[in-house]
Amino acid sequence: MAVQAPGRLGDPSLNVATDPRTQPALAAIMKAMQLDGNQDHGFPGTDFDSIHAGMADVSAMIGGLYNTIPLDLPEDKNEAEIASSSVTIDGQDGHKIKLTVVKPKAATGLLPGIVYIHGGGMVINDTDSPVHNRWIKSLALQGTVAIMVDFRNAYTPEKYNPFPTGLNDCVAAVRYVAAHRADFGIDKFIVQGESGGANLSFATALRANREGWVDEIAGVYGYVPYISGGYGWSDERKYRETPSQKENEGYFLSAPMQAGMAWYYSPKKGELEDPLAWPYHATEADLKGLPTHAISVDELDGLRDDGIQYFRKLLKAGVSVSCDQNLGVVHGAALIFRQALPEVNKKQIRSVAAFAKQQCL
Repeated sequence: MAVQAPGRLGDPSLNVATDPRTQPALAAIMKAMQLDGNQDHGFPGTDFDSIHAGMADVSAMIGGLYNTIPLDLPEDKNEAEIASSSVTIDGQDGHKIKLTVVKPKAATGLLPGIVYIHGGGMVINDTDSPVHNRWIKSLALQGTVAIMVDFRNAYTPEKYNPFPTGLNDCVAAVRYVAAHRADFGIDKFIVQGESGGANLSFATALRANREGWVDEIAGVYGYVPYISGGYGWSDERKYRETPSQKENEGYFLSAPMQAGMAWYYSPKKGELEDPLAWPYHATEADLKGLPTHAISVDELDGLRDDGIQYFRKLLKAGVSVSCDQNLGVVHGAALIFRQALPEVNKKQIRSVAAFAKQQCL
């Protein structure tokens, strides 16, 4: 009996609503939001003005989604109180970086810390958004101190901030937290991010390893990592290295637009293979000595194999690492579709918090 390959590898006509693997609740909300068709916004090219305009459009589109998608659950009314504050620190070039700090209001003593770096391909998404604020609140309610970094996106209406600007901000934030742990009510901390935030989390650890301060980081957790930069690779290379790009092509994410974002973030020659820009390309020597990592991927995500391949590279380098998969959901569903997929959201929050608690013993 012939076995059909999953997703669009086996049936190119599939989309996220018709793929039999899709969780019904996800299919319903994707259809309601008119995101059930295959997404293909087209590659905006490498002309800076054209791609900059494309990033403005993507920023507005995703910003609209993040500001309007329903996130509340009935049980939220019973949640304990949290305390929220902020501190502004100096970055490496004198840029001011805001850190938002959320923890249980009734907390006593030192708690595990989570430095959270949001997603958006290192290019877009406001730090202060309902989606990100709900994420760190949920982490804090698990008995942690969540510290969200307002790093500079490559795209802003005012200024272009390509690699390594955002990474420099994240490094500065992590180093500040490490030097002021008592002020934050923590002893140890992990670094956690999703998508582009996972990229920056991994890259921060790689840089710390190179510079000799990696012991300041107790662990790294990457959810749906966006780390290869290979979204414009040939089909042959995608099939060989990251077949999920073809299997789930157009499911919520657009590969051509991802390729455009990758170029926009790292436009200089050689940067698409620089491990600090795209950790997928880290060598075994880069990876040796890193702290424990955890990776979580989504089955219907074109980026799924970015994370799985990085897991295998870490394992080969002797790094303590685990990897799990959320079945039947698209990229970042645990974060973005909290109301539609509450069990996926709760599982992911519990997983991050449990990892932080284990690594911060």
